[in-house]
Amino acid sequence: YDSGRDGYIDLMELKLMMEKLGAPQTHLGLKNMIKEVDEDFDGKLSFREFLLIFHKAAAGELEEDSGLLTLAKLSEIDVSIEGVKGAKNFFEAKVQALSSASKFEAEIKAEQDERKREEEERKHRRAAFRELKSAFTQ
Repeated sequence: YDSGRDGYIDLMELKLMMEKLGAPQTHLGLKNMIKEVDEDFDGKLSFREFLLIFHKAAAGELEEDSGLLTLAKLSEIDVSIEGVKGAKNFFEAKVQALSSASKFEAEIKAEQDERKREEEERKHRRAAFRELKSAFTQ
């Protein structure tokens, strides 16, 4: 859900996540969700703060009508219902999704590095051309 790929879930990304999970929230509700676990008061959720949602849910520290409690319930898997194999499949799917995202990120990074290298080559060629041109114009 971190569409900005900055390592945080901001208000709009949280909004999209809740909508995709089938539990849309109001703008104010989303702000309150973030505020409830935002330890550094930056208005977005770090990975640690995201995990804090589930820690607080397990400890019973979330309000019953909290959007965070809804998020925690929608994201959990009950092994007694799904069984160990169901839980295994759930977590394997999560790992595969994360690794495919990492591969995609690596491809993007490689493309960006290639573009930077090509730009450096162009700059070097232009500088060499200017040097030759100045030798002929003197």
